Amino acid sequence: MTTSRKTLPHQSDRMFLTDGGMETSLIFLEGLDLPHFASFTLLRSQYGRDRIKDYYRPYAETAVASRSGFILESPTWRANPDWAERLGYSAIALDAANRTAIEILQELARDYQTPASPFVISGCIGPCGDGYAVSDLMSTEDACDYHRRQIEVFSESGADCVSAITMTNIPEAAGIARAAKAIGIPCVISFTVETDGRLPSGDTLGDAIKAVDGASAGSVAYYMINCAHPAHFAEVLEQGGEWVKRICGIRANASQLSHAELDAAEELDIGDPQDLARRYSAILDHMPWVRVVGGCCGTDHRHISAISTACCGHEAAA
Repeated sequence: MTTSRKTLPHQSDRMFLTDGGMETSLIFLEGLDLPHFASFTLLRSQYGRDRIKDYYRPYAETAVASRSGFILESPTWRANPDWAERLGYSAIALDAANRTAIEILQELARDYQTPASPFVISGCIGPCGDGYAVSDLMSTEDACDYHRRQIEVFSESGADCVSAITMTNIPEAAGIARAAKAIGIPCVISFTVETDGRLPSGDTLGDAIKAVDGASAGSVAYYMINCAHPAHFAEVLEQGGEWVKRICGIRANASQLSHAELDAAEELDIGDPQDLARRYSAILDHMPWVRVVGGCCGTDHRHISAISTACCGHEAAA
């Protein structure tokens, strides 16, 4: 059943951390097998659930130590019908996985959050297709229908919000926003961009944000950028207009490689955590309203620790 939801980052003057690149960390650093990059498959066993909890712990500890908020993003980026079918999940089993994901995060929140470090539980929604490419685009209406059930399960399970991560195109993002609005749960949309700062669909960030806001009557709580290095989008943000003020979160990659290069890479590129942190701080200097900072592919607790040190002094900015 839906519970009373917490204050979200865009409503706060507090900084909120997130975790890093879950799948790349579990595969390359922990040696786990994640078929189709699907971390939700670990939820099937107690061993897997324990590994997921252990993954979040260093990030939670960093947030508490820095007196920052923390976004607990569920390990469900691949937990939608298309990917579940490839992995042999029935619709019932998929619902159960999405519920279990939220339950685990609720347990972690009870263990770690403090009055100075509130934890927000977010149900993570991934794209129907590949997170790096655009093919066979859904209509907004079809995307709304497609993602609705996962959003319903998150809402029924007590998530504070849902976050659509690594969105590559406007219609799918707009459909998710519409579904969340209809269900009555706050929605975050996070776009990914290529090295030119544009979505894989070719749309600009500004056009994408304006289009989704228009299609959803402005119901999106805030927008983020993820799965790209700041070198790919920082200049776009500096040159942007009023739409930039809708961006409240950054979850960047560690590497400056393109999506195509990362997809083909056999080794993990962790980049330079300190340099990444400095780039985040520079973005916050231009965009003091950003409240969510975390990581994506190639980042781990070392990157988030550096980002926390560099950015958690920005709380007082308006």
